[in-house]
Order: sequence, then structure tokens, then C-alpha cells
Amino acid sequence: MDKVVGSAAEAVADVRDGASLAVGGFGLSGVPEVLVHAVYEAGVGGLGVVSNNCGAMDRGLAVLLAAGRIARVTGSYIGANKEFARRYLAGELEVELIPQGTLAERLRAGGAGIPAFYTPAGVGTQVADGGLPWRYDGTGGVAVASPPKEVREFDGRRYVLERGIRTDFGLVRAARGDRHGNLVFAKSARNFNPLAAMAGRITVAEVEQLVEPGEIDPDQVHLPGIFVQRIVPLTPEQAADKQIERRTVAAPGTRGRGSR
Repeated sequence: MDKVVGSAAEAVADVRDGASLAVGGFGLSGVPEVLVHAVYEAGVGGLGVVSNNCGAMDRGLAVLLAAGRIARVTGSYIGANKEFARRYLAGELEVELIPQGTLAERLRAGGAGIPAFYTPAGVGTQVADGGLPWRYDGTGGVAVASPPKEVREFDGRRYVLERGIRTDFGLVRAARGDRHGNLVFAKSARNFNPLAAMAGRITVAEVEQLVEPGEIDPDQVHLPGIFVQRIVPLTPEQAADKQIERRTVAAPGTRGRGSR
């Protein structure tokens, strides 16, 4: 039951070229940076990544992206990652963009053993009808487009069929974890991390604080250890290394926009 491994390198040693990874995080919040860097150091490539976005500010998955190690991204947000957008438009990267809620449910469904589900999100758009550019040819043309999906009507409303997602590995970051793999996520870091952990056939969690079994109140567990196979305790320095993607301040003497 003790799932703690000696290092991040050991925890991802069996990640091979062409592997698929479900990676937690949203922007720079809750990103398993130590594990991502370990994958980078391992030198593997041709990776298929499922994540909300693909890193930001040269952090997280942006490290693998800039090195040309990622072949395909399934996500919901390109955002301010200019290198992501450049590689996509240049035909260097295949990208499946899907609605954010659908992405979350596809990960959860895969982890719960549900092969597919119907949702109204995307009905009447290219999400359902097909034709979204998955890969460009580098000259502005579309080399690979999304196929149409099954649409059915239930109680007078149309729904599109979406498939659950399973990946070879899940990489996540938690605030606390015990040796059995039970995890607690801090505030906004509880974003895609539980879902990415569920979707991975082998899930590795880097934890900021490792505790002994029984120290976490069962009512406080956000993700049970059944979904986690390996635990990597972070050093205090690694745990404290958290960047802010966008820093904003209010003008002196004000409480911010919309305050009264």
C-alpha cells in the first residue's frame, strides 16, 4: 500500500515515446511541474497530452511543447501561449479543442469506466458537425479536420455523443497526500487535477506535504487512493515554487472594480 517512490525520475521512468498523458492544472495553478520536468529530462517525445491548456510563461507543459516533444494536445484553451498557437497554425502540432466542461466530463467518465455520454454542449456547431481544424498544413489549409459526431434527441432536445478519455499516465499535483495515495488539493489547484488523476491508467501525484495514513480526515479527501499508483513527495523548495500568471493590483484607496 505504500505508494511513495524515491524520485520524480523514478516515477516516470516507464513513460515511453508516444505515450498519452492526462495532466492537471489550470494556467499555472496546480500544475505538476516537477513531474513534467522529469518527463522532459527523460527525453521522450511524440507525446499525446490531455490538459486544459498547454502551459504558460515557459512553465509546466510549455517546457515539453517548446522542445517539440508533444505531438497532440486535447484541451480547451490556447490562450496567451504564443508558442502553442504558432506550432498549431504552422502544422507542427495536432490540436483537438473541445468545450471546457466537456473535457472535464470526458476525463471523469473515462476514469469512472463510462465509455461515452451525451451532452448538449456543442450541438449545432463544428464540435458536433465536424470540420474543426485538428492540424493545419503550414500554408493556411486544413490537413486534418474533426469528424462528425453522433447526435440524438432526448425529450425534444438534441445531444452530441462524447467519448470518455483514458490515458497511459496521469500527472497531478496535490497539497497533501498520504502513503496510500489519498489526496487533498488546495483551493483553485483543485481544477483538473482530480479528473486527470482518474483518467490515467497509471497516475503519479507530486505532493507538497506527505503525511501518514489516517492523518487526513476521510471527509476531507478529494481523491481516494484507488486512483493513484505513485506518490512523489516534494522538497520544501519545490513545494514553494509557485508562479503567478497575471498579477493585478487595485488603485490606491479603492477596493477594486465593482466594489461599493
